[in-house]
Amino acid sequence: MDMNTLVMLLALFVLSLFLGVELITKIPPTLHTPLMSGTNAISGITLAGAVLAAGADTPTVLVNILGFLAVLLATINVVGGYLVTNRMLAMFKRK
Repeated sequence: MDMNTLVMLLALFVLSLFLGVELITKIPPTLHTPLMSGTNAISGITLAGAVLAAGADTPTVLVNILGFLAVLLATINVVGGYLVTNRMLAMFKRK
């Protein structure tokens, strides 16, 4: 990977960080949990890609290690999101 591509990818990453922070801070607290529930589908797609990366047949072990870490973190994100959503929905059930 040449230096221009690396700089472009790093700039894209930094811009996406700023955009993410701006979007999250503008969401009212009442919508945060339902939106988090919706993003679990996106995390599921991330999990599928991470599984492919973890099982890739590459000569470098770094790809497999990063793939494993991606699987681990995406799984934590999906499970945590579903637990929070389940708890939120339980608050609205009649006793």
